[in-house]
Amino acid sequence: MSAAEQHRADHIRSFVLRQGRVSDAQRRFHEQGMPRWGLPYQATPLDLDAVFGRRTHRILEIGCGMGETTALIAAQHPQNDYLGIEVHTPGVGSLLKEIATRELSNLRVIQHDAVEVLRDMIPPGSLSGVHIFFPDPWPKKRQQKRRLIQPGFVALLAGRLTPSGYLHCATDWEDYANQMLEVLSGEALLTNMAKDFTPRPPYRPQTKFESRGLRLGHGVWDLVFRRKA
Repeated sequence: MSAAEQHRADHIRSFVLRQGRVSDAQRRFHEQGMPRWGLPYQATPLDLDAVFGRRTHRILEIGCGMGETTALIAAQHPQNDYLGIEVHTPGVGSLLKEIATRELSNLRVIQHDAVEVLRDMIPPGSLSGVHIFFPDPWPKKRQQKRRLIQPGFVALLAGRLTPSGYLHCATDWEDYANQMLEVLSGEALLTNMAKDFTPRPPYRPQTKFESRGLRLGHGVWDLVFRRKA
């Protein structure tokens, strides 16, 4: 059984749906924006050319948070198309607000489990890049099986990348950074673009939270791997 097949059999969700407060604005943009920019989960591959109305580089972001970084990257790179996955309704509502406010035509949203989206909706070899910025570190030892970056998931991701497509992960938890490095280095289809960690690439904006942490002496670790041609 391959790593990807094993991951399908052993799939543990890397998130818990919390009953967080949804503001009136988030609810309004969620209700109004999902029919326009949202893609419902389906168990068959997407036709990405039809979704975006063109053929260009496609970048997937897993875990968009409140959406500011996702929207800013899409706004700064209009030549690319972006697909954001987020499970939490407040974050999806905020991201849809960003899309509406910035009038972005190159960003779509899926509110569903990323593993199932990648497995069922994203065609093999269709992504030029994948962003996974600050995923939940699940810091307690007994929780670490919930971490998103696991061998099976990385094998699934690698299969969705084009030749020379990239996978960019970032975290502010050193223990998770080292696990990411170990797991990504163990995937036969990927090669590290640095000796280990890489400086923050200019296309990844530095968040206010990240800037505050750096001023306090906290670390942030970026890794960029490419699929072998």
